[in-house]
Amino acid sequence: MTPSLTPSFTLSGDADGRWPLVLASPHSGREYPPAFLRASPLSHSQLRRAEDAYVDHLLDGISGVPVLKARWSRLFLDLNRAADEIDAGMFDTPLGIPVRRSERVDCGLGVLPRIAGHGLDIYRAKLGASEAAERLAALHLPWHSRLTSLLAQARRRHGHAVLIDCHSMPRPAGVSPPQIVLGDRHGRSAAPQLVQRIEAHFKAQGLRVARNSPYAGGYTTEHHGQPDASIHAVQIEIDRTLYMDPLRLTPNSGFERMARILQSLVHMLLQDMPGLGLDSSDDGWAVAAE
Repeated sequence: MTPSLTPSFTLSGDADGRWPLVLASPHSGREYPPAFLRASPLSHSQLRRAEDAYVDHLLDGISGVPVLKARWSRLFLDLNRAADEIDAGMFDTPLGIPVRRSERVDCGLGVLPRIAGHGLDIYRAKLGASEAAERLAALHLPWHSRLTSLLAQARRRHGHAVLIDCHSMPRPAGVSPPQIVLGDRHGRSAAPQLVQRIEAHFKAQGLRVARNSPYAGGYTTEHHGQPDASIHAVQIEIDRTLYMDPLRLTPNSGFERMARILQSLVHMLLQDMPGLGLDSSDDGWAVAAE
């Protein structure tokens, strides 16, 4: 593990399972290793436009429940991709780790992204083969291991656990595009009554809400969401213009309101989750996770 990459994330709140809820912000990291910046033809401002900027700060006012926040940019390593979603053509020699092609990899958006946006190649030259394994070991493995541990502790203590994976999105096209998109892998990562309750919360705030289009959730919801084992994962995408100026990359006048909406979401979930029927009869998972 590269010492300069640690710690790879920050964790606030109580991490002992006392809360049935966990929040994560995997794409708001804004640090870039110097060697990465030297290897890229893109400017710092060009790279920063790929961030889910300030989503981590939207969560700053949430206390008690554990909140996991990425430190490093998603362009250095994307925590919302599977560890084997790697474009082998990015490296100068064959990799000694598993590699799997996917639609995201083909688009240049694997776990080690190739592009920062349309026509914006991140690297001048091919990477050394050791880069992939080093970044995965330093960033990807610790992040998802910590999420697994937090959810397991919550599930054992409460009978269920919920992960809210927080992201931001460019404003979708259209006359009245959604301002919030909830992703549950088309019903596979969370109980429908939980997603309905989250949707109702945002609609009560006057926001337009869509489900699974254009974002259905990524690796995080797919991997950690196990409704049959009473672990539920929902991805939330927030229209960036609600809380920031996407061109200047600065918070706008709506920032405090969106932070309060997320805080009230947490309070609502903690109050309502016990009555949503999120527990499963799958007791074998609890034994296996001990």
